Amino acid sequence: MADNGDEDSEYRIKVGDCVVLKRGDIFKAMQIQLGKKVIFEKQWIFLDKTVGQLYSTTFDIVSGGNLLPQKPKNADDASDAKEAGTDNRNIVDDGKSQKLTRDDIETLKEQGLKGQEIIQQLIDNSSTFRDKTEYAQDKYIKKKKKKYENTVTILKPSCRILAMMYHGREPGKICHLRYDTLAQMLTLGNVHAGSKVLVFETCAGLVLGSVMERMGGKFVLLTLQSLAVAHCIIKQPLFPLHSGHGSVVQMYPGGGPVRAGMESFGFPAHFHDTLHEFPICHVNALLAGTLDTTGKHSSAVEKQSDKDKEKEQNQPEAEQAGEQQDGPEDPNMETVTAEEARVEKEKKEKEKRKEAKAQEKRMKLAAAVAQLEGRNADGLIIASRFHPSSVVMGLLKFLAPSRPFVIYSQYKEALIECFTKLKEHGGTVNVRLTDTWLRHYQVLPNRTHPLLLMSGGGGYLLSGTTVATDTAKPSGSQRVEEPAAKRQKLTDTEG
Repeated sequence: MADNGDEDSEYRIKVGDCVVLKRGDIFKAMQIQLGKKVIFEKQWIFLDKTVGQLYSTTFDIVSGGNLLPQKPKNADDASDAKEAGTDNRNIVDDGKSQKLTRDDIETLKEQGLKGQEIIQQLIDNSSTFRDKTEYAQDKYIKKKKKKYENTVTILKPSCRILAMMYHGREPGKICHLRYDTLAQMLTLGNVHAGSKVLVFETCAGLVLGSVMERMGGKFVLLTLQSLAVAHCIIKQPLFPLHSGHGSVVQMYPGGGPVRAGMESFGFPAHFHDTLHEFPICHVNALLAGTLDTTGKHSSAVEKQSDKDKEKEQNQPEAEQAGEQQDGPEDPNMETVTAEEARVEKEKKEKEKRKEAKAQEKRMKLAAAVAQLEGRNADGLIIASRFHPSSVVMGLLKFLAPSRPFVIYSQYKEALIECFTKLKEHGGTVNVRLTDTWLRHYQVLPNRTHPLLLMSGGGGYLLSGTTVATDTAKPSGSQRVEEPAAKRQKLTDTEG
């Protein structure tokens, strides 16, 4: 196993990695930075000692906020026989069964005792612990561990972990999208390596990051190798594949895309090379062929407006300078001239930065337009707080025939209206409106049962497949109308 040092490097924590801190059911996304204080669950910690450790390692928080890997528990301690009662009917919760007071527990903490040692002291000083049943004892220990054990687990980000984090802490930011619903969206949208996917979402970039994670990159290379081997064996031409790692086009509302959730994944640089962005407000102009990607007209208007503003600002300054010419000479004229030169230089640098930023934005827009002009996208995923009807009718035109689409909404009424519009417009088949239901189970010996608390709903999904529509009408010479059937006369028959 010594030779596998390089192979497991991707499973070890490195400086600059994006990680997720976990304690119980609480998650928090973070980046590893040396010497930086991190607050997690009202506690300051340092992540320096975690570098080089494997992901999913549990750390003890020691004095000074440092993290040390938790030592493996001895098998002998786990296999010790515990004294347990047969039932809890004679146990009275009067608050007098625990001999240790709050001050005693604080003293134990000051002496440097860890969570497990404090829990053992609580067990030894409890007069009713041995009378409880085995199940009640395990429940008591679990409750005390949650309160006194000072540990944190570091996980590698994934779409499931980040979806659980957002749903547990800020569900409104992701439109109350649950991780099982997100998994169904990726499956129904047929997201795979090498595909071209359109994403319109207002879920803090979580759906976008999940699509990029599912697409990956290295699986395309493996597929090409396997197909090359097959080509050598059967000597048949290969069907065309998507080149590179595919592409993702993010359709965003407002002034710019929101990608906080996507950045928490910590993707390498080549993942971002396949990501494009396009403002949703320009979709109609692109479909009509009137979209200007060069930006010459807009830049000319901006320059003219800037010139007008400069004239308005310079006019009172010129008047003031003319009034000063009639008076005595100012000895601080040279200082004022130097100050004006510095301000002018800063102004020119600011204009250069603004022009460079505008040029970069135009290049990104042109790259996204190049992806959309072919109207051959492989999938469409929509998950936003906006009404989906108007959005989906425009974006479906960029999909190739026989391609899937999936729309998420927290409310079914919006999707019912969208379902009706799709049926009336045509061009789609297998349109289905579904909802998801999820329930967690506790799986323990003789104690397997559903949990009492569960999520009320995971939202609704509208999915379907696009088809090609033949809009050409047949000419009059080719279409022959059948003559109307003649009525037969009925004759009365005398019996």
